[in-house]
Amino acid sequence: MELTAGKKAPSFSGVDQDGQKIALADFKGKKLALYFYPKDDTSTCTVQACNLRDGFKMLAKKGIEVVGVSPDDTSSHLKFIGKHKLPFRIIADTDRKVIEKYGLWAEKSMYGRKYMGVLRTTFLIDETGKIVKIIEKPKVKEHADEIAAGFGL
Repeated sequence: MELTAGKKAPSFSGVDQDGQKIALADFKGKKLALYFYPKDDTSTCTVQACNLRDGFKMLAKKGIEVVGVSPDDTSSHLKFIGKHKLPFRIIADTDRKVIEKYGLWAEKSMYGRKYMGVLRTTFLIDETGKIVKIIEKPKVKEHADEIAAGFGL
């Protein structure tokens, strides 16, 4: 299924860094920025997470919840959150079920080497569970502002 703005976001459930269950249904009636990234504590992923941390209060004032998703496990997420004082939850999608449901497990290439990985992408989902916007290749240093603008706020 090709995901586009205006379509229902695929439902998901997983566990966060604390082993707590988290699902799309938990955000009914709320705006959600569901951001997918490749790996905890790598340079670009850290810049993006810290930008979201720094813009977290602004996003919360606009009624936007932030949830990260990566294939790292809960202990990796706990270290990443602790080291960078991240105020949002991160889904430990070790089996890539959520990542694949959103069509973000794909072939990538770096320095001529091809490999499978997560496509850095953010889905903006409205209060009814509908996709408002898909931000492909987010500007990691400006991502919080990008999210607010994507919701028209």
